[in-house]
Amino acid sequence: MHRAHPFIAVIRCILDGFCAVDRALVDGRGYGFDILAGHLEQTAGVETLLRVVRAVAGIEHDLAVLRLTQLAGVGGIGRKAECVTDGVRYGCTAGLRGVIGAGTNRMNVYVVRQATQGLANWVKTQGGTQTVAISYDSRIKSDVFAKAAAEVLAANGVKVRIYSALMPVPALSFATRYYNCNAGIMVTASHNPAKYNGYKAYGPDGCQMTDEAADIVYAEIQKTDILTGAKTMPFAEGLEKGIIEYVGDDCINALYEAIEARSIRPGICKTAGLKLVYSPLNGSGLVPVTHVLHDIGITDITVVPEQEKPDGNFPTCPYPNPEIFEALRLGLELAEKSGADLMLATDPDADRVGIAVKCKDGSYELLSGNEVGVLLLDYICAGRIEQGTMPKDPVMCKSIVSTPLADKVAEHYGVECRNVLTGFKWIGDQIAKLEAAGQVDRFIFGFEESYGYLAGPYVRDKDAIIGSMLICEMAAYYRAKGSSIKEELERIYAEYGRYLNKVDSFEFPGLSGMDKMTSIMSGLRENPPKDFGGDTVVKVVDYKKPEETGLPAANVLIYTLASGCTVVVRPSGTEPKIKTYFTTKGKDLAEAEAKKEKLAAAVKPLLA
Repeated sequence: MHRAHPFIAVIRCILDGFCAVDRALVDGRGYGFDILAGHLEQTAGVETLLRVVRAVAGIEHDLAVLRLTQLAGVGGIGRKAECVTDGVRYGCTAGLRGVIGAGTNRMNVYVVRQATQGLANWVKTQGGTQTVAISYDSRIKSDVFAKAAAEVLAANGVKVRIYSALMPVPALSFATRYYNCNAGIMVTASHNPAKYNGYKAYGPDGCQMTDEAADIVYAEIQKTDILTGAKTMPFAEGLEKGIIEYVGDDCINALYEAIEARSIRPGICKTAGLKLVYSPLNGSGLVPVTHVLHDIGITDITVVPEQEKPDGNFPTCPYPNPEIFEALRLGLELAEKSGADLMLATDPDADRVGIAVKCKDGSYELLSGNEVGVLLLDYICAGRIEQGTMPKDPVMCKSIVSTPLADKVAEHYGVECRNVLTGFKWIGDQIAKLEAAGQVDRFIFGFEESYGYLAGPYVRDKDAIIGSMLICEMAAYYRAKGSSIKEELERIYAEYGRYLNKVDSFEFPGLSGMDKMTSIMSGLRENPPKDFGGDTVVKVVDYKKPEETGLPAANVLIYTLASGCTVVVRPSGTEPKIKTYFTTKGKDLAEAEAKKEKLAAAVKPLLA
């Protein structure tokens, strides 16, 4: 009979005992484990021990591994190694994102508690209601992390409003504003694979936390010992004392009312006979999306059965991203069988929505985020002018990497188009500026090419609920007038030109990945390319120079070429990759695609 190596057996015994005395260690009395680790550091090394413990323990012994990572001096909430993001101050999401597991550079309750203690320290300096709203999606341990955050806030005397069941990003943003909270927490890793989870921090306006506030929170996190620094109160005790309360139905109903009030042509869906296939991709969108769609009159909704119920394992699509075909495959198959007019899917935290539309020959075509953004902008503008609801001096916003076709459509309708940095918080920032000037009603629409849309100031982040509602309303309207979304898209291309927008990604995994990305961006600045595939560079905008762009500094380079094409290069804020965005224009799709392929071939060696 095979026997485990004695060293492994010892580790298992230690871990079993460690679980029994983990409270003693949290109180600072776990000296035995420190002595063991110290001895092994001299013989095998703590990092070797850490690898063995991870292999033996999995994620059941979080505390043991956390202590070892401290002793080994590896990991850390601000460490890039093996993390997707670099703590609350890294990237554009003002939060954490990483693989679920044991260790200071993994997502687990200890990391969540440490982060929340830092947030609580900041909240206590802010006055106001001393309240934080919390929501979570369907990911593994999302509910556990949400309650862990609530327990830390309650122990610090900060009131909590937490959803009793999973609800998406827009619901968190809305609750933060509805209850006049100091901050909000959304537990999600958006569309990342199942092994990831994350934690996004929001400010009092329901927008992702500003860089200034995030820096302060980050500093407080760094002061907090991951094992002993966070205060906690049992969740049940917090409920009993009233310091933790569930979000009420009044708030949820107010969210639905705010969304439905943004309808462009109220009532059109009740008579259009639209046939829809919908997938929440096993995430948080099912209840809010179907509720609003039923309210506006869409009753023929078939939900993809394999992707209907919340399931953080995402068994049907390892990458639950509505931008990619594999995530929508089951929905497309169902749409083909049922003859649906439209298929749409929302990501796990329901802030993005992807669609496939029926073509004249009965086939289905996936539309890009840029195409849907332009379609919605055109529909909203034309509809509001027709209905007499267009405000004076209307404003729409989009990210600098989104299609310039939107600029042309906005100009056609007399709408000011504001281009902002990538990250929906910058669109939220523009809404806040209008609000401060008493002109918030001027904002009619905002979008990013990554399938995020917003058509009102009621929340300050992208919202797949209103995106789904307006896409369906748009489809119903065009169906009622004998057209379709596909035909209207072709009309737009015929009017403004055949634009093509494509994104390529280059991944840089591992410890050296971030350094490699930094080196590439530095090289592009120090030795700027003179052309791409023979197309001369006529203008370069470096967004690290705010004095030239008028925007906050960002690690983005935009090259405008003699042909009118553009190439954008930027590192992702949430993943270890560099993205390149190509905008080309041709007399038809084939010409635009040929131009893109030529540019992509020229860019590839620069990012090798």
